[in-house]
Amino acid sequence: MDEATDDLKAPPLIFPGQRGPESAYRTAYDLLSRRAPVEALEVLEPALEQEPRNTGLRSLRAWAFLLRAQLGRAEEELASLVAENPDDDWARHALGRALERQARLAEALPHLRLAAAMSGDPEHEVAVLRVERRLAELGERSFDDLT
Repeated sequence: MDEATDDLKAPPLIFPGQRGPESAYRTAYDLLSRRAPVEALEVLEPALEQEPRNTGLRSLRAWAFLLRAQLGRAEEELASLVAENPDDDWARHALGRALERQARLAEALPHLRLAAAMSGDPEHEVAVLRVERRLAELGERSFDDLT
């Protein structure tokens, strides 16, 4: 990183005067969209102490873990979110990506396939193709089985 980036610090509160999980959500989302996961976690953790079951905040925490390459923590959070809400295509796709990044391709593939089928998102379909191809290259699947 260059010196200018090292000095750049996101403000702890972007929506002054507002308190509570809804403010934490907006602030953390903004920070994560600017790729500032450490700062987002600083906002999320106190809010999650108040509302530990808040799905939105937990999803943002999982996103922050993914950005920080804390894949085990991301996987744990995402697996819990998927278990609670199996039709959450974002959580399912993110869980598949966390598993893929840990080279657990066979475990990732079902989650990625379901997310692609549920969302119709071309990026989700690309993830499925990428993992299928990698499994075939490793000899764990046949290229003929990919259709």
